[in-house]
Amino acid sequence: MARLLIVKAHPLDSKTSYALRALEDFICLYQEEYPTDSIEEVDVFDDIPILDKDLLEAMSLAKKGQGLSPSQEKNLGRYNELTEQFLRADKIVIVNPLWNLNVPSQLVSWINTINVAGRTFKYGPEGSIGLIQDKKVLHIQSNGGVYNGRDAASIYIRDIFKFLGVEDIYQVFIEGQSAEPARAEEIYQEALEKLTSLIPSF
Repeated sequence: MARLLIVKAHPLDSKTSYALRALEDFICLYQEEYPTDSIEEVDVFDDIPILDKDLLEAMSLAKKGQGLSPSQEKNLGRYNELTEQFLRADKIVIVNPLWNLNVPSQLVSWINTINVAGRTFKYGPEGSIGLIQDKKVLHIQSNGGVYNGRDAASIYIRDIFKFLGVEDIYQVFIEGQSAEPARAEEIYQEALEKLTSLIPSF
C-alpha cells in the first residue's frame, strides 16, 4: 500500500476551477487503479506557516535548545508536522492555478516546509544533494493561456523537486481555455486523457 499526499493549492472549488475539477476526476481514477492506497490532503490555504522572521527565530532558538514563545512553538510544530507528512508520502500530487505567471504564495509557503537541510537535501563539497529520490510527483496546473511547460510556475515546481532528488516528475496542464473559451471543455477532456494515461505508471 502506497501513501498519496495531495497538495491542494487553490482557494475555489471544482465548479469554478479546472484544476480542482481535474483533481476530483484524478482521485476517482486513482482509487480505481490503487484501491488499497491511503490518500491524505493538505490545503495550503489552511494553516501553513510563513517562513518569516518569527519562524526563523524559532528555528534558531530550538536548535540551541532555548525556550520558544507559545506562538513560535505552534508555528514551528506545524512546520515540522508538514515536513514529516511529506516524508511519509510515497507519491505527491500538487494542484494549482497559474496566477500572474507564478504559483500561489501559499504554495510557496508549503514548499518551504519540505525544503529542509539535513532532511530532504544536504550540502556536499560540490553543492546540494537531494535526499528523496524514492518519491513520485504529479503536478496539475490550469493556465488561461498556453505555455507548454515554459511558464515560471511549472518550471519552479519541476526544478524544486529535482533539487530534492525526485526523478519521477509528471506534469499535466489544462491550458488555453481563457484564450479559446469555445474549446474549454475540449481542452479539459484532453488534459483528463493525459491524466488517465499516466495513472498506471504513477
